[in-house]
Amino acid sequence: MTEQEFDYVRAFVHQRCALVLDSDKRYLVETRLAPLVREFKFSSLSELITRLRNFPNNGLATRVLEAMVTTETLFFRDLHPFEAMRKVVLPDLIQRRADQRRLTIWCAACSTGQEPYSLAMLLRESFPQLVGWNVKLLATDISTEVLNRAREGRYSQLEVNRGLPATLLVKYFEQHGLQWQLRPVIRDMVEFRELNLARPWVGLAMCDLILLRNVMIYFEVETKKDILGRIKRVLKPDGYLLLGGAETTIHLDDSYRRVETLKSSFYQLIG
Repeated sequence: MTEQEFDYVRAFVHQRCALVLDSDKRYLVETRLAPLVREFKFSSLSELITRLRNFPNNGLATRVLEAMVTTETLFFRDLHPFEAMRKVVLPDLIQRRADQRRLTIWCAACSTGQEPYSLAMLLRESFPQLVGWNVKLLATDISTEVLNRAREGRYSQLEVNRGLPATLLVKYFEQHGLQWQLRPVIRDMVEFRELNLARPWVGLAMCDLILLRNVMIYFEVETKKDILGRIKRVLKPDGYLLLGGAETTIHLDDSYRRVETLKSSFYQLIG
């Protein structure tokens, strides 16, 4: 890949989904695009990029974007935020919503689904009082490929070994050869939908809890400010926003305060 081709891919990805590829990520780009060269039977990476330049709105463009998006995830990732949700956040929201009996949760950039499914299992295991409530658990991602995987709810042995307690594996998964599939009782709790965080958000309901973890680290400052500004419009005044451990609203949007007592990256709106 030439320097000019690399710069084109960087600009293309940034324009489409606001993802920032640093100048030292050339090898990463080459590595992630190599499978597409084989899949689309191009003679070289240069031919792929030429096709992308000439036809920037076809299926290849979608696949390039999907290849560039980091999809690292695991069940009950970092554990502590889930403990905070179990012990404090969800009990607080359930008490506040007792009259409406309605709870709306949004997991953004959900990748292959481990995060929303972890939350679904948490809700089912720890909050039997939600039976009869209108609980909406929405999970979104820019990649149709990972969303299709997420909807299927099928994971390898390695994936279920990463963070998933054995008791939940036995209770909520069925083994199919070398893979494990979530039972419908959990899969049906989650609605998966395609959504690009850098583009307008259409059809989002007001949310009680938003999980936006380990996403904004890939965006530049102005994009982070824009996303936090839009979150304010879909987060209920007493709702919670959960960011990744390395992320913050400080110096980006002073409308949020960190919930220090939770010792995790939970934020609420001020006022």
